[in-house]
This record gives sequence, structure tokens and C-alpha cells, in this order.
Amino acid sequence: MSAFLTAREVCQRLREAALGVLAFSCEARTEAGLVTVDIDGWRLVLDFEGERLHHCEYARNCEGDEGALDSWQRFGTDPVSLLSTWELAQIERLLIESGQPCASNK
Repeated sequence: MSAFLTAREVCQRLREAALGVLAFSCEARTEAGLVTVDIDGWRLVLDFEGERLHHCEYARNCEGDEGALDSWQRFGTDPVSLLSTWELAQIERLLIESGQPCASNK
């Protein structure tokens, strides 16, 4: 049985990617603006449209623990809203820069 990932746990992963401590790679993009990224083995689905990161839709760690936007919003926040302005800008930059190599899922 998998456990629930909190918004803070997922935010910490995003922070570490923003700082360059963890590997960040773009796996896939959809026309709907969703981007699947890998942060050192964690899979995140981010809502990224118009060069703006809106929120994290879903996260799954290496052990299979999961978290989703619906659950996080019940507690009043999502991982992206916990990022500092600088951290958010760094993640957006990483998403923009990794836009070309991403596979396209249409």
C-alpha cells in the first residue's frame, strides 16, 4: 500500500531541483499544457502553460507513494504555491530550457 505525499514533500523536491542539487529532466508535454518531469526518480506532472508554472497535478516517488492536486487542495495549498519567487523562476527556467528535448504526447 502506498503512502500519501504531502505538498511540502513535493515542494522540497522542486526546491532541490531549483537549486541544482537534484537532476531535473522533462519527460513529456501535452497540448493541454501538462509537463511530466523526472526529479531524481520522482515523477511529477506540472501544469505549465505560457511559460508560467501554475501548479503540480500529480507526484509519485521512487517507493510508489503518490500525491495529487485534489488531495493537496483539501489542505489549502499545492507544492508550487509553497515555492519562493526565486525557486519558482528557476523551475520555470528549467521547464523552458528543457522544452526542446521533451517528447511530445499528443
